[in-house]
Order: sequence, then structure tokens, then C-alpha cells
Amino acid sequence: MSGVEVITFGCRLNTYESEVMRSQAEAAGLNNAILVNTCAVTGEAVRQARQAIRRARRDNPHARIIVTGCAAQTEKQTFAEMAEVDAVLGNEEKLKAASYRALPDFGVSAEEKLRVNDIMSVRHTAPQMVKHIDGHVRAFIQVQNGCDHRCTFCIIPYGRGNSRSVPMGAVVEQAHSLVAGGYREIVLTGVDATSYGADLPGEPTLGLLAKTLLKQVPDIRRLRLSSIDSIEADRHLMDLIADEPRFMPHLHLSLQHGDDMILKRMKRRHLRANALRFIEDVRRLRPEISFGADMIAGFPTETEEMFGNAMRLAEEADIAHLHVFPYSPRPGTPAARMPQLDRLLIKERAARLRATGQMLYQRHLDKMVGTRQWLLVENNGLAHTENFTLVAVPGLRPRDIVEATISGHNGKHLDMQLTAAAAA
Repeated sequence: MSGVEVITFGCRLNTYESEVMRSQAEAAGLNNAILVNTCAVTGEAVRQARQAIRRARRDNPHARIIVTGCAAQTEKQTFAEMAEVDAVLGNEEKLKAASYRALPDFGVSAEEKLRVNDIMSVRHTAPQMVKHIDGHVRAFIQVQNGCDHRCTFCIIPYGRGNSRSVPMGAVVEQAHSLVAGGYREIVLTGVDATSYGADLPGEPTLGLLAKTLLKQVPDIRRLRLSSIDSIEADRHLMDLIADEPRFMPHLHLSLQHGDDMILKRMKRRHLRANALRFIEDVRRLRPEISFGADMIAGFPTETEEMFGNAMRLAEEADIAHLHVFPYSPRPGTPAARMPQLDRLLIKERAARLRATGQMLYQRHLDKMVGTRQWLLVENNGLAHTENFTLVAVPGLRPRDIVEATISGHNGKHLDMQLTAAAAA
């Protein structure tokens, strides 16, 4: 191979940072290299990264393989000891061209492979400019990194460090650049995006940032947020939901569970009633909005009754896009030291919760039939509605925004018929 190939796991922030990595590595003159940007959120994510590294070495025996990302930050020795790996970079180092110029030669020891600093010592997030997001019709902008909270199940703060925000002016500048490059939808992303601004002068909020962005970059057609913590939603965000048509009617919530005792043991900052109240308030402001949510099945000490409360929350909140994670103990987290459930029971509960999610998704698809929707066409013959529902759009050009009537669905995505004045 030649050039730089990037293999990305995990979140939208990783997707954004992979473009920064590619740019910095190419600026450093790196060639014949594979960068693996890992995720640490579950043990399965780490296993998949290791598998991908071995496959990359088999397929490219002479390429240089550099591993980075959250799993590399939290489990650096694991990757350094892999014979297939030539270097391990931390989450801070991966974004700097100098890191790629200073890579060790082949055949060095595990310790010499490591370029991983103490992520907790990082106090600022430098603005990173990208021209495009490879393979994506929607553009992501990093607005925040790290997390100040310590949920008992989560390893991510130890991979990302404490919360730090990108200055508002830099976010606006990046949005101008991406819109000028043809992107019509922007997604603001971060590790704990709703904590945005607490470390900046004047302490602006995520909602204020979004308002400012839409005002100063009027050519943004659609604006979305990545996962948010509903307990941190501010009044500016609620204003956007109520009054701004360019702010898309879809929110993905970090709920994690539906039982108050488990939420406390997770060290979450909301209870069941807080989540339901937020969802009710938002639906009152924007009836067409849809919700996604992350939920964990099989957390330590979870009884059948507690699990039932999680199932009922998903149903009561009418979560259209439910992302279910079977609990995975992460070494070094408090939850890993709690009494664990049997793995087969965890797997069985995750399957039941996913079945609930599938039922809710079918209900959501049913409600969409007969409605008129504006669609952003993706690269794969599909599109997303404003409330983030997939629609089949064969033959349409990526990045176009078209109006269509939803004619039915096949259980996975909606079908449509273009309206007379379709394009916009």
C-alpha cells in the first residue's frame, strides 16, 4: 500500500479526529502506514480493534501500523506488546504532526513503541480544522473533549481526560469552512457535549454555541447534536428546539438505565423522573421530535425488577432509536468491583431490551407513513429525515436535500415518493 489509511472505531468524535490524524500524518510525510483509532467503551470494542490490527498486518505485511485512540490511552501496554504494532500514540499525541515525524523504527521494544502522555495533564483542546469527513455526507465538528464526571461503569474519562471546550470562534470558523466545501448538515460532537463552555470565559453553553453558529453561518441547512446529557440541557437549547427549524428534531440521550437505584449506583446525575420530564417538555415544544438513547443491560446488582424498570422507561419515553449495550466491566472502574451478573444473563437481558427497541422502532416507522419529510441523501442509496429516520432513495445524488412523501416501510427503513417540487 501507499499513503495513509485510517481505521476508525467508536464515536463521532473519533470519526472527526481520524480526519485530523490523516491530515497531520500526511503533513509529517508518513507513507505506507495504517492508523488504527480505537474505542474503549466496551471490552468488545477493544477486542474488535485487536482483531482489526492483526488483519491489517496480514493484508499489509510491510506497512507501518500505528495504534491510538481511547483504548490505546487506557490499555497502552496491551497494544505495545502486540507484535503487529509499530507504535502506540495517546489521544493527545495522535493530533500532532510531530508525533508522526518522531515514530520509532521497526523492531523496537514495547516500551520504545509508546508515545502516550498523562491525559489528565491536558488542560486545553486545540481547535482542529478539517476540510472534509471522509465517507460522510454530514460533517462533524468537535466542540468539546474529555469528561469531569465519573460514572462508575465508564473508562472514557481516563482515555480522554477532563472536560475542555473548543472556543466558540474556532467552531464558527470550522463550520464556515465545511459549509463552503458543500456540507449542508453539521453535527456538533464531544465526549460530554452538554458540559460545553464551563471552562471558557463567560461560560457559554452548548445551546448558546448552537444559536451563535446558526446566526453566524446562515448557510448551515441542518444542525444536529451528538449524544447529550438531558440534565445539563440549558434554556438556549430549549429555545432552539421550540423555534429554530434548522435545528433538527432529534436528540440522542445518555439515559443508561431506568431504575433509580441502578442510576445512583452508576453515579448518574439524573433519576427516572428527570428523564421522563425532559422528554415530555421537549415533545411539548416540538411534537415531531424523535429520541435515541443509550441504555446498559445487566449492570452489577441489577435485579429482574430493576431491569423491568429500564424496559418500561424505554416504552414510556417512546425511544425510537434505542442503542443497547450489554454491561462490560472495564478494569479500573468502580463498577468492575461490584457484584457481577452472569454473562449469559447479561446477554439475555440485552436481547430482551433490543427486542423492545425494535418494537418501538417499528411503531415509529408506522407513524411516519403518510407524512411529508425533507431528506438529506447519503452515499449508500439511503437518506435521513429531519428526525433521523432512514429512508430508501435509490438513484438520488448524495448531499441533495429533497422533499418526499413517506409511502411505507420494510421494517428497517422508510420508502418514499418524491413530491413535485422535490429539490431544495
